[in-house]
Amino acid sequence: MISSTIQQCVDEVILSRRSIRAFLPDALSEEDVLNILEVAQRAPSGSNTQPWKVYALMGDKLKQLSAAILEAHNHPSADQPHTEEYNYYPVTWVSPYLERRRKVGWDLYALLGLGRENKQGMHAQHGRNYAFFDAPVGLIFTIDRIMERGSWLDYGMFLQNIMIAAKARGLDTCPQAAFTQYHKIISEKLHLPANEMLVCGMALGYADKSKIENTLVTERDDVQHFVTFVK
Repeated sequence: MISSTIQQCVDEVILSRRSIRAFLPDALSEEDVLNILEVAQRAPSGSNTQPWKVYALMGDKLKQLSAAILEAHNHPSADQPHTEEYNYYPVTWVSPYLERRRKVGWDLYALLGLGRENKQGMHAQHGRNYAFFDAPVGLIFTIDRIMERGSWLDYGMFLQNIMIAAKARGLDTCPQAAFTQYHKIISEKLHLPANEMLVCGMALGYADKSKIENTLVTERDDVQHFVTFVK
């Protein structure tokens, strides 16, 4: 039986996890990253398929990938546009998802003092994704193309485990779907085999608590609104 103290600790780690958008430059060791991933790989997966593969970027390799993506982000080519390989978001937005998406975006921009008319400022802030928000470690996740939707569900549990294991160690993260648009650049720079498909990225490091964007706490719906008890 799990003690109430353990339960409280687990709850606190989950409830305190947030997507961090500004990190300190403090380095992490390979051992730090491996320890987190070793815990995270205990995520369940159908028939124990373990569909995840992780590329952990640090130092110059991280900077080189970030520079290549930022170049494409800041100087897009009309002839060869960069598009996602899969739809992370719905093609057609409906309520309440559209309102939730807009609110978190405008709440972040409001903290940063970016009005709706400041397109350049919003573009630059979005580009911060591709520098992993200055985190010392950038994680890139891929999956074998033969895997189906069930394995993507498994992958989500693996990603959550990483974020919770990191938080329990005093570290923070930001899961990033923004990288999916530049999967061709990532495949080229990381020499990904043809059978591997980009899932997402994630920043990992110590949160810079002095940055206003890290005060953002997103809202969650009342649990009664999405739970139906069938008796």
